[in-house]
Amino acid sequence: MCGIVGYVGPRVATPMLIEGLKRLEYRGYDSAGIAMSNGHGLETRKAKGKISMLEGLVNGNPIHGSVGIAHTRWATHGKPNECNAHPQVDCTNTIAVVHNGIIENFSALRKMLQMQGHTFKSETDTEVLAHLIEAAFDGKLEDAVIDALALVEGTYGIAVLSSKDPDKIVCARKGSPLLIGLGEGEYFVASDAAAILQQTRQVVYLDDGEMGVLTKDGYEVLDLDARRVSKGVSRIDWSLDEIEKGGFDHFMLKEIFEQPQTIQNTMRGRLVVEEGFSKLGGLNLTKDELKAIDQIVITACGTSWHSGLIGELYTEELARIRCEVEYASEFRYRNPIVTDTTLCVVISQSGETADTLAAMREAKRRGAKTLGLVNVVGSTIAREDDGGIYLHAGPEIGVASTKAFTSQVAALALLTLKLARLRNMSVVKGREVAEAMLALPAQIQSILDHASEVEEIAERFKDATNFLYLGRGYQFPVALEGALKLKEISYIHAEGYPAAEMKHGPIALIDSEMPVVFIAPHDAVFDKVVSNIQEVKARGGKVICITSQEEPVLEGMIDHEIRVPQTIDMLYPILTVIPLQLLAYYIAVKRGLNVDQPRNLAKSVTVE
Repeated sequence: MCGIVGYVGPRVATPMLIEGLKRLEYRGYDSAGIAMSNGHGLETRKAKGKISMLEGLVNGNPIHGSVGIAHTRWATHGKPNECNAHPQVDCTNTIAVVHNGIIENFSALRKMLQMQGHTFKSETDTEVLAHLIEAAFDGKLEDAVIDALALVEGTYGIAVLSSKDPDKIVCARKGSPLLIGLGEGEYFVASDAAAILQQTRQVVYLDDGEMGVLTKDGYEVLDLDARRVSKGVSRIDWSLDEIEKGGFDHFMLKEIFEQPQTIQNTMRGRLVVEEGFSKLGGLNLTKDELKAIDQIVITACGTSWHSGLIGELYTEELARIRCEVEYASEFRYRNPIVTDTTLCVVISQSGETADTLAAMREAKRRGAKTLGLVNVVGSTIAREDDGGIYLHAGPEIGVASTKAFTSQVAALALLTLKLARLRNMSVVKGREVAEAMLALPAQIQSILDHASEVEEIAERFKDATNFLYLGRGYQFPVALEGALKLKEISYIHAEGYPAAEMKHGPIALIDSEMPVVFIAPHDAVFDKVVSNIQEVKARGGKVICITSQEEPVLEGMIDHEIRVPQTIDMLYPILTVIPLQLLAYYIAVKRGLNVDQPRNLAKSVTVE
């Protein structure tokens, strides 16, 4: 949530900062601002709304300098408006702060500062930081930041300027991602590598409790006791093209259509078809340790939680290992039962999801082995887990996750295949799974080739006010995911249910205006789902059916059919979710909505 970018160097900073904010806008887009140290003091420009509003303001009223910080906001404290936009400044306009995260004790700190004579202008928790740094300033900005942060409880990724210690940016993190970019005689700070990819590929990732001090002469990393920390330099291995729309109208549509390739990337080099096995070199667990696992706990949030539900079915059915799926946001507030023979699988596209990271740390504290399924190399979860599986899906810019979800499911299938073959699965069954996985990219492409058919259905239902998504077995999590996608980007109320549960309440909602989406490929529970379709049709509901072959029994019972290729039961979710992604996308577009930046949402949830 929210985005930070900063620059120190010889060049005019404003164009780079604005461009960086545009790359980060998917992380927050309520308001935006920029602050510059120009040798004569601090100048700020702030605007409510998207980056284009700030850009227009800066074009009309330029801000000059070669040292600056900028921010795009997802509101937590205070309404989205110019006053609450970042950067936030102190009483004397000598300190400017941009901040991702939440200061949990800001109310008490605010009262303390007001008693000392400080005057506040905004409703934000961030403004407290500016005043704390002002109060602690005694010549060196980094010392003041250390003193201020010692009083703070909560999470933060911050970048700070001071006109009293010019030509310097101080940045620090605790629970919110931050990195330093290294250029030729110039340095950057950002909350996401996308912001600075056009300028450099060399980055240093800050860990919790670390601070960066950037000047035109270089950078150093300190801990919060002002001791130097030695850090390695990483290289960003994805290209600028991957964060461009590439001719598509929206990032979301581009990412949906990338899925044949992203699934291939997730599987590449990992499937050993002859042996019906998978090679996962990053697990950092021996065969004996894998065999000793007697429980798997999957923790995740949102879309990743849905993929975790599919993973639960995989591991219990195929590997015969007890598995529980937990909302990461609830995990550490319970008293979960984990031991040294528990494997905790944490799933996060960004690798920075605050709740998921906290759940992983709690599982480690209790002795469990942790395994991260993340898409971002160098992310916090990837650095702190015991082992992991990178998704290799490439940058996902659309706020509503699509390609990351299918890659997560594919990664869980690879993990399950490995565990099952070590335990009870025959080589014949392993080959069946591996061969079916290899066929997925072409099968996904065949669905995408008929996207226009889904668009026609979207035209019919774009004005609906409610949707019901129903599935059984492997398709129940797909129903949840389909409903979530529709809610996220079209703002239509939608619910996902196990199909058999419909008659235990939701059937009361069904009338001639209610579209009901059945996910019903020809799997082990197909006949049971047919009975549920009959129940909906008998009450006048409009039936949209995702199925996998021509079936006479469905004749006259469905209003719209979307066909997916046939595969083995466990892999159907990777195919059946594609039409649901397209349906949500096309409905949202036809309702005239901003698909890539839905209201109230942000791409990476880095606050609790």
